Order: sequence, then structure tokens, then C-alpha cells
Amino acid sequence: MRSLCRAYTEESIRHLAAIMRQPEYPPAARVQAANVLLDRGWGKPPQSHVGEAGGDIHVTIRQIIEDSGKQ
Repeated sequence: MRSLCRAYTEESIRHLAAIMRQPEYPPAARVQAANVLLDRGWGKPPQSHVGEAGGDIHVTIRQIIEDSGKQ
């Protein structure tokens, strides 16, 4: 299945580029096409992970379960 889908890569990119370039298409469709092209070509931008108010993330473990191997 994957190889069948990959056979349409070049055609799909051409269609996305055509959508992006058409001024009569809705701006949302054009932006989405541009984003898809950028994500495929350059990868998604890294996501920063921050806690509340931009601070560090703290993890609290509330329960630890011990496995004694008995079943």
C-alpha cells in the first residue's frame, strides 16, 4: 500500500503547488497547501514544551506499582 501511494508523490506535489498558486482558491486552502509542501520538504518545526507561564515542566509520580513477578 505504501509503495502504491508513493507512486503519486510527484503528481501530489504538483497539485499542492498548483492549489497554493491559485488566487481564486480560498486563502485557507492555499495556506494549507503551502504548509503541507513545507512540512514535506523541510520537516515540521520543533515544538517547545513549557509548563505554566512558560516555566519548566514538573512531573509528579503519585503511585508506584511494584511487580513481584507473581501471576
